[in-house]
Amino acid sequence: MKIIRTITEIKEQLKKANGKSVGFVPTMGFLHEGHLSLVNKAREESDIVVMSIFVNPLQFGPNEDFERYPRNEEHDSTVAKESGVDLLFIPSVETMYPEEVSLELKVTKGTDVLCGRSRQGHFDGVATVLTKLFHIVEPDKTYFGLKDAQQFSVVHTLISQLNFPIELVGLPTVREDDGLAKSSRNVYLSQQERAESTILYKSLQLGKKLITEGNRDSDAIVNEVKQYINKNTDAIIDYVELLSYPTLDKLDKIDEQIILAIAVHYQKARLIDNIILDPNGTQIDTIIK
Repeated sequence: MKIIRTITEIKEQLKKANGKSVGFVPTMGFLHEGHLSLVNKAREESDIVVMSIFVNPLQFGPNEDFERYPRNEEHDSTVAKESGVDLLFIPSVETMYPEEVSLELKVTKGTDVLCGRSRQGHFDGVATVLTKLFHIVEPDKTYFGLKDAQQFSVVHTLISQLNFPIELVGLPTVREDDGLAKSSRNVYLSQQERAESTILYKSLQLGKKLITEGNRDSDAIVNEVKQYINKNTDAIIDYVELLSYPTLDKLDKIDEQIILAIAVHYQKARLIDNIILDPNGTQIDTIIK
C-alpha cells in the first residue's frame, strides 16, 4: 500500500492503472468495521482500491466538532493496509483547499429533513469535497454505507446530475452484536449511554414491525418510535422521521420505499441510525445506482 498526500502524486499513480478498474472509498478516517466492509466489497469488484481520509471542514458548522472529530492516522494506515487498500490518499486541508474557497456546490433538495435540517450547509460541503475527490480519483465505482442514508441520497443526486461516470454502491450498516450502528462517535458514549444505546436499533425494528403488521400511518409510527426511545433512554431526540427514499419526501401514507431514520443527542455524542424498507416492511440493505 502506498500512502499519498498530494493530488499530483495520486493522479500519477492512477495513470499507471492502464485500464484497470478503480474502486473508491472516501472516508473521514478513524476507521472501523463499517469502513472495512466497504473496502472488502471494493476489493471484490475492483482491480485497484483507493481510500481517502480527509476530515472536511466545509461540512462542519460553527458549533460542530471539527476539532474534536477523532483522528488516528497511524491506526488508520495499518488497518487500511491490512484490509487490502492499494492507495491511501491523506491530503491536508491546504492540499484540498489551497486558497480561500470561492466556489461551493449547493444541494437544494432533500436537505431540509433529517440531519440536513439542523446542519445547514453540511451537505453542500459533502457535495463540494466529493466533487473534488471524484475528479481527482476518477473511480469506476464508489462505496458508501447506508448508515448515513441521507448522504447516500445526496451522493446519488450528485453523480446523476453532474454526469459522473461512476457506479454508486450502498452497503448495509455494520452493527455491534447488540445492534448499535458502528460509528466513530461511539467512543464518546459513557458506560450508561452505551448500555442504553441498543434501544435505538430496537426502536427502528419496532417501526418495521408496525409496518409489517399493516400500519400505514406514518405519523402514528413516528410517534410510537419516539415514545419507545423516550421511555427507555435518557437521550434527547433530535428527530424521528419516516420519508420516501431516496427522494426524502414527506408521506402521509406508506405506499412506496421508505426510510425510517432517527438521531439522538447524548452528552458528548450525536448518534444516527435508520432502516430502509419496501412498502410491505421488508428491509433493504444494499442499493446500487
